[in-house]
Order: sequence, then C-alpha cells, then structure tokens
Amino acid sequence: MKFYSGFSLKNESHFFEAFIKDTEFTVCGFSYGAIKAFEYVKKELACGNRIDTLQLFSPAYFQSKSKEFKRLQLMAYRRNEEVYLRQFMNSCFAPHAIKVVEHSVTILEELDELLHFQWVFDDLEEIRQKGVTIEVYLGSEDRIIDADNARNFFLQVATVTYIKNANHFLQTS
Repeated sequence: MKFYSGFSLKNESHFFEAFIKDTEFTVCGFSYGAIKAFEYVKKELACGNRIDTLQLFSPAYFQSKSKEFKRLQLMAYRRNEEVYLRQFMNSCFAPHAIKVVEHSVTILEELDELLHFQWVFDDLEEIRQKGVTIEVYLGSEDRIIDADNARNFFLQVATVTYIKNANHFLQTS
C-alpha cells in the first residue's frame, strides 16, 4: 500500500487504518494527498503497472468554491503561515477534539495546487475502466472541503462512503 499525506502533514495514515485496504496494489491519499495518489495511479497505469484500488480520504475538492475564497486562502497563508496552519488544523478536526499530528514543511505552491485542482470525470472514469476500484471517504462534518458536492461528483465513478458526524480526518469523536 502506498499512502500520500495531506497538506502540511506526514505519517497520518493511522487515522485511516479502519478503511485502508493494505495490499501492495492499493494507493491511498488524504486530502491534498488524494490528488497526488490520483496522479500516481494515472502514471502507473500509463506505464502498464498494476493498481487494484485507489482510496481517496477527504479528497481536496474545491472546484465548487469561488475564486475569491481561493484568493483569500492564499492571502491568509502568505500573511502568516503559522497562524494559517494552526487554524487549518483546528478546522480539520472540528467539531471534535484536536489530535496530535506530524507536520511537514509547507510551500505556497502546494496550497495553490490543492485549491485549484480540478477533478475531471473522464480521467477518473478512464482509471475505473482500466479495472481500478475507486473508493472515496467523506465526513459529513468536514469543515475543509465541500463534502456534499464532492459526494455528488464522486458518486458518478466511485464507491462513496459518507460518514455521519465525521470531520476531515474522518473522526467521529
């Protein structure tokens, strides 16, 4: 199993142990890492490599957000990265208690990429047509992404597990 971490994070896969299909042909990603997992799967399939399952945990889905929202996010990060990341983590765990997470070095370009990434139905469908099972996990109380619009979008090409009362980390307490 290959796991891609979320924005500003590392080693957070333990939050998703209950869902992860731990096989050598599974690729997983959380939030921003879902984008990276998706891109990795596309590349591997193009090379003829085997991937059985793509698991996307709270995939970064901002295509329903306004340009102004995205611009304000980038401005806030530029203004004070430390404050931005602290508020970001608070939102990731809300409405539940904040848990300890490991952080990685962040760069503005990663935030820009995740805010502006466009999930394309045809790209996901192509992966599915090549035999890859796509699983998406979303929390109903996610305060980071637009979980309702993400659910409606991904239902077209994936099995979507929508977890009642779960936050961005899919925690329910």
